[in-house]
Amino acid sequence: MGIVFIYSGWTKLFPIEPFEYTFVDLGFINWQVSPFIARILIGFEFLIGVFLLFNTNLKLTYKLAIGTLIVFCIYLVLLIVIVGDKGNCGCFGDTIKMTPSQALMKNVMMLSIFFILYKFHEGWEIPKKRSILVTLIFACSIAFPFVRNPIELNYSAAYLNEDTQNFKLELDSLYNNAKLNIPPKTLSQGKHVLAFMSMTCPHCRIAAKKMRIIHERNSEIPMYIVLNGLDEKLQPFYDDTHAEAIPHCILNGKNFIFLAGLDMPRIYLINNSIIEYDLNYIDLDQEELEKWLKK
Repeated sequence: MGIVFIYSGWTKLFPIEPFEYTFVDLGFINWQVSPFIARILIGFEFLIGVFLLFNTNLKLTYKLAIGTLIVFCIYLVLLIVIVGDKGNCGCFGDTIKMTPSQALMKNVMMLSIFFILYKFHEGWEIPKKRSILVTLIFACSIAFPFVRNPIELNYSAAYLNEDTQNFKLELDSLYNNAKLNIPPKTLSQGKHVLAFMSMTCPHCRIAAKKMRIIHERNSEIPMYIVLNGLDEKLQPFYDDTHAEAIPHCILNGKNFIFLAGLDMPRIYLINNSIIEYDLNYIDLDQEELEKWLKK
C-alpha cells in the first residue's frame, strides 16, 4: 500500500500540469494557487507512503490515507457526473491510464484494505523523544515535489512585456484545406488564440485541457484549435481533454506544417492574421489573455 502511494505521487510529478489544472477545474482554486496545492498533495502521498512502507505511526497514517482516498473518490464521482466516464483520470499521471470508474473501484478497494488494517494492524510508533524524526520525514516529503519539480512563479506574466513578433499567418491554407469543420473567415479579423495540435501528442493534450478550463471560465476569449491526425484519433483526444466545446477543425500534411511548424503544440495570439505572440502551454494564462484582448 505504501508503494502504491509513493508511485502515485511520483507519476503525477512529470508532467504535473494536468494535476494542477484539476484544482482550477473544480472552480474554487485559481491558477496561481493550484501549483502549490498540487505539490502539497503529492507530498502527502509520499508522506503516507513512507510511513506505510516502514509500518510507523500507522494510527495517524491510516486516517490520512483514508481521508485522502475519500477526497479522491468524491472528485471522481463529480468527474463522472459532469463529463462522463471517459478519458484518463490522472490518478497515476500519464503512466497508467484509468477511467474515472476504474480509479473509483481502485480507491474503494484500497479503502476496504485500510479499514481492515486499521482494525488489526497497529505497526509501531516512533517514541516521542525521537519526534524530530517524524518532523524530518514530514518536511522532506512535503518539500520533495517542490525541489524535484520547482514552481515557476513568473511563468505566465512575462509575454505581454515582450516585443511582438508581427509575422503574418497566411490563413488561406487553413480555409481551403481544413476538414471536419470549415474554419470561419472571422479568424482573420480581430484577436484570436489559435492553437495547432497533434491528436497523439501528450503535450498537446495537456495544452487542450488548459484551454478547455480557460474557455469554461471565460467563454468570451476567442479560441480555435487546428488538429492534425487521423479521424479515428479525434474521439480519444476529446475523451481525454474534454475540449470539444472549443471550435476546431482538422488540417493534415504539408498545409498543417506550413502554418504550425514541427514543434507541438504551437499556440499563436493573432491580431488581424498577424502573430503577435507565439506561446507554449505553460505560458498560456487566462488573466494575461484577458489583458491582451483589452489592449
